[in-house]
Amino acid sequence: MSKPTFRVYIDESGDEGFRFGQGSSDWFVIAGVVLKCANELEEVKLVDEVRSLLKRPERKPLHFRDLRHEHRVPYAERISGSGLRAFSILVHKPSLMEPENFAQGNRLYFYATRYLLERVSWYCRDHRPQQDTGDGSVEVVFSNRSGMSYESLRGYLKRLEANSPAWGVTIDWNVINCDQVRSLCHGKRMGLQIADAVASSAYYAVQPSQYGFTEDRYLRILLPRFYRYKGSLWGYGIKLWPKEAEAIRARGEVLSEVK
Repeated sequence: MSKPTFRVYIDESGDEGFRFGQGSSDWFVIAGVVLKCANELEEVKLVDEVRSLLKRPERKPLHFRDLRHEHRVPYAERISGSGLRAFSILVHKPSLMEPENFAQGNRLYFYATRYLLERVSWYCRDHRPQQDTGDGSVEVVFSNRSGMSYESLRGYLKRLEANSPAWGVTIDWNVINCDQVRSLCHGKRMGLQIADAVASSAYYAVQPSQYGFTEDRYLRILLPRFYRYKGSLWGYGIKLWPKEAEAIRARGEVLSEVK
């Protein structure tokens, strides 16, 4: 029986639709937070602390989107002061050259998951604790999505593993074990509530409100927690996809203060 060293909690924000101007978001975001299993209980207590600060009922799950701005800020501040590591893939759907390839069957979710797990695996491979009582692997816990088959997701990951060289997949399979993938309801783990806060923070930073404004303050607060490789944030802790989305940032339309 394997004993993972790390656990990653994954949630998303936005939708996978392509009916722009008719209800679909321009951006789809998937995010993960990595914790060491050995000290996870201490780290996730921040959710209880935030719940108490905001005078929310005990054990009631926190949903970032349901909080007012003045409540989101201290929540993000508390996450920023923790020891977890964050990752986010931001997909600008209007920039996809062949959207029909992603219009059905959770294909966009699966593809974004691939990019997320690549980065999670790089980080965990390089940051295994010296005094590790686990096996160096990562347990992957998704926030449950109604109507999605997680058996299909596991099957997709196994196909990626089998075809990694041919398909250019860079997931470190010594770290990611397809049999250590599962889903839980949002309220079952505080780690999932933290992942929700990270995903929502990234989403608000790029998706305009009904009034045409974005809000990147939450994401900027969280920046100390995002994975960087040799100082680089872009392409590591935060990845914009497809490459055309980078041009949007270069023009200063989104994320101009996120560095």
